[in-house]
Amino acid sequence: MLWSTSPACTELETHVLDWLVEALALPEKFKSSTAGGGVIQDTASSAALCALLAARERISQFAINRDGVNHRYTAYASTQAHSSIEKAMMIAGLGRENLRLIEAPAVRGFALDPAALERAIIADRVAGATPLFVCATVGTTSSNAIDPLRAIGDICARHKLWLHVDAAMSGTAALCPEFRFIQDDLEFADSYSFNPHKWMFTNFDCDCFYVADRAALIKTLSVLPEYLKNKATDSGAVFDYRDWQIPLGRRFRALKLWFVIRHYGIEGLQFHIREHVKLAREFAGWVKSDDRFELAVDPPLNLVCFRRRGGDEINQRLLERLNASGKLFLTHTRLDEKFTLRMSIGQTHTRREHVQRAWELIGALA
Repeated sequence: MLWSTSPACTELETHVLDWLVEALALPEKFKSSTAGGGVIQDTASSAALCALLAARERISQFAINRDGVNHRYTAYASTQAHSSIEKAMMIAGLGRENLRLIEAPAVRGFALDPAALERAIIADRVAGATPLFVCATVGTTSSNAIDPLRAIGDICARHKLWLHVDAAMSGTAALCPEFRFIQDDLEFADSYSFNPHKWMFTNFDCDCFYVADRAALIKTLSVLPEYLKNKATDSGAVFDYRDWQIPLGRRFRALKLWFVIRHYGIEGLQFHIREHVKLAREFAGWVKSDDRFELAVDPPLNLVCFRRRGGDEINQRLLERLNASGKLFLTHTRLDEKFTLRMSIGQTHTRREHVQRAWELIGALA
């Protein structure tokens, strides 16, 4: 938990996270050589909670940690955002009822509507609340929707809100230059996270969490009892990652991430990502060519959301039969209030023949 007891663990983590800033073409403000920096969390849920806590303390000038919450603060995310944002509001003591879920209509590809976001912020201010935090999602769980970062960033800047960008699975796609459109205008973000354990072939758990101002995060989470004091920490020249997360203790997650990067290389990782996106688009083409099926939304990356025409019941039965076969496993969601099947292509050894056999089975059981 301290640099002085595990300098190699700390230094490797810092280096690997700086490598990824370059590999993903993230803003320079997330590198350790600036006022920001990165840390490996267990999951995107923990990263979102840390970001929310830092936003809470920044807006209260770090008084809530001392005095407790005695005011109504509000946060914002789309209706498609991960449930971890709601859970973070509960854990942070801000109340789940103070999370505003902003509409993400089908006409926008299920991405957050910036105009609706700004209306909600203004309404809360008029009602006497203090807006403090917005979570934008790059690749929502249900449909892979990508929230408009430029418009959301402009709103956050005007209203002085913390902008956290959750790119849990889809962030890995930015290893490929042609997919970096997903993070256009990321320079507006105060924090950002993605999960190498989702699509970067790294064993669970491993979330890369970046902040533009590490001082705000450290001041939010740091407690320094006598038994943790040491010369290295006192010097201010090293990172004590215990102050960048909820627990004090931590595992050496950087090592497995280092091995993945060294094993595949950036070009190897790019090859697999491109192949998965290509397979997803081919699968989507098969869906569109079959009159029995329809796409719920055009897939931006490697997740295909589709339905069997005929209503919810027929889709639910199809899902149950497919999963009972033991030959593939699909999950479902609801988009536009309709039961929707999800085909996610992102496993290391997935090949075209696997996806083709899956589609043939789907057609046979439909």
